[in-house]
Amino acid sequence: MTSSDKLKIAIIGSGNIGTDLMIKAMRSQHLQCTLFAGRNFNSAGMKRASQLGVPISDRGIEAILSDPSICDLVFDATSAQAHVAHWAALKQLGKTVIDMTPAKLGEFCIPAINAQACLDSGAANINMITCGGQSSIPIAAAIGMVHPNIEYIEVASSIASRSAGPATRANLDEYIDTTEEALQRFSGAQRAKAILILNPASPPIDMQTTIYAKIANPDLAAIRASVDAMVAQLKTYVPGYALIVPPTIEGDRIITTIKVVGAGDYLPQYAGNLDIINCAAIAMAEMLARARIPTSHQEQQHG
Repeated sequence: MTSSDKLKIAIIGSGNIGTDLMIKAMRSQHLQCTLFAGRNFNSAGMKRASQLGVPISDRGIEAILSDPSICDLVFDATSAQAHVAHWAALKQLGKTVIDMTPAKLGEFCIPAINAQACLDSGAANINMITCGGQSSIPIAAAIGMVHPNIEYIEVASSIASRSAGPATRANLDEYIDTTEEALQRFSGAQRAKAILILNPASPPIDMQTTIYAKIANPDLAAIRASVDAMVAQLKTYVPGYALIVPPTIEGDRIITTIKVVGAGDYLPQYAGNLDIINCAAIAMAEMLARARIPTSHQEQQHG
């Protein structure tokens, strides 16, 4: 695929998530990173982008507003508060935005569940929910496919404290609210609760998420089959995703646990919480890129 066939993407936010996104995008056959924008040329992310030959700017979103032709799609890896203003400006430019913050302004997206629906709806603002949401909601949805009458669902994600940067810590309230809203929406549960634990252990722990679902008369065999199918779907774009405790009945609850090990592109492998949301975002961006290429052109490329 030539560079002219690729979807031009810009990343705003030069922290851990933005930098890892950049490296993943550079490896993609469908994406071309044409701008990496932050606020500080001396940040680790900006230095890495410069080393890799990616165009950089310390003007943040202003770099896009001054030259809208620089990209087709924008990844916003800043903060929930900043995204409100960013989206107002980018919407006026007709840009598609993949929102990495828990701002809740766009269409909630879990690629394993509703990627095609997001494409079909033509959503211009696609929200990747939260890292805990990307890991737990697919399992909750798989359980909900078998039992649409879940009384209560709770997810507890434990991540290495060192993998939670300033933006994550500043957005904890939004993280909880967004994860809980998406949990209810995709699982059909009457009530939902999300918990995030920042574990300071050394060496750092891998991300683990446990899902608890209160269900009357659960069909364990059907739940396990549904969960296994969902895990297989997730592993197509998050190779480090693994079911470590299969669905089990404990009292009046179904309990299951997953673990996510990162790819180690820019971040340490223990930062699976950041890796999963980035893998999901890249998967969605690649679907958008493929959707923009005429079918006949795609057939020629693969012929």
